[in-house]
Amino acid sequence: MKNERPEISIILPCRNEQEALPFCLAQIKKTIKENNLSAEIIVSDSSTDKSPEIARSDPAVILLKHDEEGYGAAYLEAFKIAGGKYIFMADADGTYEFSEIPRFIKFLKNDYDFAIGNRFAGKMERNSMPFLHRLGNPLLSGILRLFFGTKISDSHCGMRAIKKSAIKVLNLQTTGMEFASEMVIKAIKNGLKIKELPINYKKRIGCSKLKPMADSWKHMRFMLLYSPLFLFFIPGIFLMSLGAELYLLSHPFFSSLLIIAGYQLVIFSVFAKTYAIIHLKEKSKFMDKIYRYLTIERASVLGILVILIGAIFYFPAPIIAFTLAIAGIQTIFSSFMLSILSIKEE
Repeated sequence: MKNERPEISIILPCRNEQEALPFCLAQIKKTIKENNLSAEIIVSDSSTDKSPEIARSDPAVILLKHDEEGYGAAYLEAFKIAGGKYIFMADADGTYEFSEIPRFIKFLKNDYDFAIGNRFAGKMERNSMPFLHRLGNPLLSGILRLFFGTKISDSHCGMRAIKKSAIKVLNLQTTGMEFASEMVIKAIKNGLKIKELPINYKKRIGCSKLKPMADSWKHMRFMLLYSPLFLFFIPGIFLMSLGAELYLLSHPFFSSLLIIAGYQLVIFSVFAKTYAIIHLKEKSKFMDKIYRYLTIERASVLGILVILIGAIFYFPAPIIAFTLAIAGIQTIFSSFMLSILSIKEE
């Protein structure tokens, strides 16, 4: 007789957590028993200490020993074997209360696709979060809200629950700490119904392996790459506008430089958005309309016209001629690059 699949897969990413892991496992098993949950416990491990031995010695635990370093890598490996309809995620460092599992799962059963904790809305134990993290987490969450139009206040909280069917839709790729941002951003982009829950946060057991500056940059870099509007388009429009204003103030050379650089950034924003739509499965009605009219042929004709207009200005205003010629060339070759990016993978 085959064993029935569990309803919930509880995943713990684990790297050298021998001090905290026994405490976490005991708390999880207590929660499962008291709430009569149908659940499996997966320890996704890349440790060099005794953590795998601790997990292996517990018959209630599935040890996934993969030795792939990285927060995201631990989850990506575990997702491959998770049998539950619902996935519960939390760090194995003793900072989270696993008694919260039923509350998170309840929202997934009540039509939500993704639930994430908010440590700043609950009780935070003294010294549980370093000062730099207290500053950095709200700042990065604020940037994410600005870039992606969400209301999530603690986008890097490690306690989460998500439907397994939703994970397939998200097509998660990153292997480091930026995985936390990727999951939230892609959940927003794919229209998942998200619930943020206030949770308590405790001081970790054992030594932290976080690298505040490096990890913060990874999150910031990922958000910028996923938001070409803020990375390319807005700076590009700003530079072009500033360049036009400087030309009127009799600074033609600097003006030309800013206009050309700004126009290139605007083109980059179109490249980035196209890549996201074709290869990362984003959706954009506005860009669909642009693609309908922006063909290689039309863009090339436009580029040639811009170059010809520039030629007219060669003698009375050589700087304008120079600027228009470069813009025309950028337009022509960018249309070919855009066509390459639009090729769909099999």
